[in-house]
Amino acid sequence: MGGCRVVTTPDTTQPAPARTTVPGDAVRRATAASPVVRAARRQDVPHTPVWFMRQAGRSLPEYRRVREGVGMLESCRRPDLVTEITLQPVRRHGVDAAIFFSDIVVPLAAIGVDLDIVAGVGPVVARPIRSRADLAQLRDLTPDDVPDITESVGLLTAELGATPLIGFAGAPFTLASYLVEGGPSRNHEHTKALMHGDPALWHDLCAQLAQISGAFLRVQAEAGASVVQLFDSWAGVLSRADYTASVRSHSTAALAAVSDLDVPRIHFGVGTGELLALMGEVGAEVVGVDYRVSLTDALERLGGRYAVQGNLDPALLFAPWEPLERRVRAIVDEGRAAPGHIFNLGHGVLPDTDPDVLTRVVELVHEASAR
Repeated sequence: MGGCRVVTTPDTTQPAPARTTVPGDAVRRATAASPVVRAARRQDVPHTPVWFMRQAGRSLPEYRRVREGVGMLESCRRPDLVTEITLQPVRRHGVDAAIFFSDIVVPLAAIGVDLDIVAGVGPVVARPIRSRADLAQLRDLTPDDVPDITESVGLLTAELGATPLIGFAGAPFTLASYLVEGGPSRNHEHTKALMHGDPALWHDLCAQLAQISGAFLRVQAEAGASVVQLFDSWAGVLSRADYTASVRSHSTAALAAVSDLDVPRIHFGVGTGELLALMGEVGAEVVGVDYRVSLTDALERLGGRYAVQGNLDPALLFAPWEPLERRVRAIVDEGRAAPGHIFNLGHGVLPDTDPDVLTRVVELVHEASAR
């Protein structure tokens, strides 16, 4: 792999934050040699690094035990629980990175938006944003709104040592969709109606959400996260034209919030095969690829400009070992052509996944990719 780090100039009028010396600098020096950070920077690695989206969660019996009787939002705001839950898959699976245990709506709740994470449903918003008056529910997020996040990251990085912590936030479009629809949606009809029917309100909404997402990423990075990921879970429902006109600048602004920090940025969405190049151009060093597009096709679309992350279908973890092993080895082989490759799923770990299978996949990726 090449040793050059590609940095795309953000397409935004917002100035980059002033550079400061932050506690996270020392942590990032300690994790700089980790395979995840090196792969994200398109540097040589001893093996293909691996972690799993939603690796900390419902597939683990130890997670279900510590979460018993505790609501999701409360779990995300208690440093003791966040630390324990984030560390569980690192201990069990031997993954190359921890992913911060949180939810994309946590910063919205932190600024006072009336919402809840309903089991079996997802985030549910009490008063959806459909008019300019509704926009008053939002304000800027500051570090004072989330001191528990800073505390949790500090506790985690002290435990993780040279293993990097990945911080994350929801992208403005996906957050806007939850806020406009009032919860998860199949068709995003209210979201698209607002986007096209009142573009001024749409852009004001997304600009505010870009500040919130960017500030949440920055809090985690300043506290010690070595990598950050922006989740645009619903971006795949958009055409290239709509993404370009109505979404791209706001994701650029969110990622620009950490552009002055030495933190590689991953950008991931579901069903975004047609948007991959655009998602890289907003300011990512790594583009996440879901399981609908092969890494080979993704690399062609990205033109070798970015490291890639992905992209095993989570459902294949339920298949017999032989076909699963073949697919894992094929993805590792495809990833060899990338300037940097982080093995992951093409979406999150499903709740009924056998944890032992995940552990075997980690071991297989490390063995099959050893340099």
